Amino acid sequence: MTNIPQTGAFARPSLKFDWLGYIRGDVLAGMVVALALIPEAIGFSLIAGVDPSVGLYASVAIAMVIALVGGRPGMISAATAAVAVVVVPLVRDHGVQYLFAATIVMGLIQGLAALLRLHLVMQFVSRSVITGFVNALAILIFMAQLPQLTPGAAGVSWVTYAMVAGGLAIIYLLPRATKIVPSPLVAILVLTVLAVMLDIPVNTVGQMGKLPDGLPNFAIPDVPLTWQTLHIILPYSLTMAAVGLLESLLTAQIVDDLTHTESNRQRETGGQGIANIVAAFFGGMGGCAMIGQSVINVVSGGRGRLSTFAAGAFLLILLTLLGDWVGRVPMPALVAVMIMVSIGTFSWTSITNLRRHPPASSVVMLATVVVVVITHNLALGVLTGVLLSGIFFANKVRQMFTVERVRRPHSAVYTVTGQIFFASVDRLLQAMGPESAYDDAAQHVVIDVSKAHFWDISAIGALDKVIERMRRNGRHVRLVGINTASADLVDRFALEDRLGLETGLAPH
Repeated sequence: MTNIPQTGAFARPSLKFDWLGYIRGDVLAGMVVALALIPEAIGFSLIAGVDPSVGLYASVAIAMVIALVGGRPGMISAATAAVAVVVVPLVRDHGVQYLFAATIVMGLIQGLAALLRLHLVMQFVSRSVITGFVNALAILIFMAQLPQLTPGAAGVSWVTYAMVAGGLAIIYLLPRATKIVPSPLVAILVLTVLAVMLDIPVNTVGQMGKLPDGLPNFAIPDVPLTWQTLHIILPYSLTMAAVGLLESLLTAQIVDDLTHTESNRQRETGGQGIANIVAAFFGGMGGCAMIGQSVINVVSGGRGRLSTFAAGAFLLILLTLLGDWVGRVPMPALVAVMIMVSIGTFSWTSITNLRRHPPASSVVMLATVVVVVITHNLALGVLTGVLLSGIFFANKVRQMFTVERVRRPHSAVYTVTGQIFFASVDRLLQAMGPESAYDDAAQHVVIDVSKAHFWDISAIGALDKVIERMRRNGRHVRLVGINTASADLVDRFALEDRLGLETGLAPH
C-alpha cells in the first residue's frame, strides 16, 4: 500500500500531495466508489422514507464538498445509514422539507463542535472500542448483502452465486497479474458486460429504485422560520450531528491506520458540517464518513482529495448522463465488492488476540460488536464500549492503592500510597476503618500521604471521615506530605479542621 509522505500535508493542505500526487490511482478509485455508492445511497433513502434522489444527491454534494474542506484525504463521505435511521420519525411526521432543515442545523452544530474542539473527546475512545466498531461494521456490511443472496428471494438463483463467486475471483486474483486498474472496477465492468450481453436474469441497480434524471437544484427548505420549527428539528439535528461526527472520526482513525498517515480532525469536524449544509440546500439528506466506501477507495489506490472528489463527480455523471446503463449494473457485482470490503474491514487478528489481550479489553471489544450488530446503532455501541472501558480503568486504578501501618509505643504512622478518587474511597475507609485506626491504642496518629494523590471531592470526603472519627475518639492526628494539587482540594472542600497540616515526608 502506497504511503503519503509525512510532510504535514494533512495539517496544512498541500496541492501536490492532496490533489496531484496520485492522479491515476485517485481517479480510478473514485470510479469504483461511485458505482458502489449508488445502491447504498438508494437503500439509505428507502430507510429514511424519502425518494432515492435525496440520498443520491446528498452523496454527490457531500463527497465533492468534503474533498475541498475535509481533514482526511482519501476518506469517503456520503449519505449513510447511521444518519438515515435517526430521521425516520421526522420524515414520517413532518415531511422531507423538515429533513432538509434539520440537516442544515446538523451542519451548524458540527461547525460549532469544530470551534469548541470537541473532536478531542475521541481521545477517550480506547483501541478495544475502535476494534469492536470496525468488526461490527464489517459484520453489518456483510449482513446488508444477505437480501441479495437469500435463496428463493426475487431474482436470486444459482446464477447469482456464480456471478458473486466470479466477481470475488477477479477481485482477489487480478492483482497478482496487474495492479494498473483496480480489480473491483474490473469485476464490476466484466460482470455488467456479461449480464447485458447474455441477458442474465439477476437483480440490477435499477430495480432498487428510480434513479434521478437531472441535476440537483438549489432550494431553501420550505419550512416556517419559527421557534416551533426549531423545537421540532433540533433534537434530530443534535443526534444526527453526534452520530455523524462519531462515525466520521472513527473512520478517519481507520483510514489513518490503513495509510499510515495522520488526519486533521478539527478540520474534518468542521468540514462535515459544511458538507451537510451544502447537501441540504441541494435536496440531500445528512451524511458522514463511510467506512465501507473508504476502504474500497484505499484498497483501489485512492489516497488524496482527488479520489473523494472524483467519487462525487463520477456519481453525478453516472446519474445524469449514464443513468440507463447504471441501472443495468448487476447487483451480484456490487455484492462481490461489498463482501471484499467486509472481509478486508474485519480485524481477524482480534480473534486470536482474545486469548492474548487482557480480559477487560476483550470484553470491551465484544460488547461493542454485540451492541452495534443487535441495535444497528453505531453510537450506542461505541458508548457502551467507552463506558465499559471507563469502568474497567477505574477499577484497575482503584486496586493500585495501599495503606501501610507502622505501630510504635504511643503512636502509629499510616502511609497511604496510590490514587484516591471516587472508586477507591471505600478501600481507604476499609484500610483505616474501625478494625484498625479507630480502635488503635495509639494516641498520636500520623497519616503520611506523600505517595498518594487525592483527585476529587469524594476522596477529600473520605479523608475527612477518617480524621474526624480518629479525633472524636480522642486521638491527635497529623496529615503530612500532601502535594500541592491535593492540598488545594483539601483547603477548598475539607470540612474537618486540619490542625498540624504539613508538607514533606512524615517523621520516622
